[in-house]
Amino acid sequence: MDLVSCLFCKIASKEIPVKIVYEDEYCVVFPDIAPQAPVHLIAIPKKHLKNLAETPVNDYDILSHLLGVLKIQATEQKISEKGYRIVLNTNSEGGQSVYHLHFHLLGGRTMNWPPG
Repeated sequence: MDLVSCLFCKIASKEIPVKIVYEDEYCVVFPDIAPQAPVHLIAIPKKHLKNLAETPVNDYDILSHLLGVLKIQATEQKISEKGYRIVLNTNSEGGQSVYHLHFHLLGGRTMNWPPG
């Protein structure tokens, strides 16, 4: 996928407007358009990374940053105490549908296992 047509790159650059719940120089967090839980946020790096499998070692700090931001968001969304799930899908069999690395933060209900 070229960066010109990447949905999440367009969101990060504000070409496509979304309700942003958090933003800093490295990432953007916004609600999922098809929520699977009462709280379902998407966290994306502003830098285009296709997925975890293709993320170079020198960009691992972005992954760490995103996880830290999601920890804070879980507290702000009041789901931290009861629990939440963070999901990172990679490639088609892993459930990835947008090929821009992104984490899902889900909470506000009991999560089942296995996820399916």
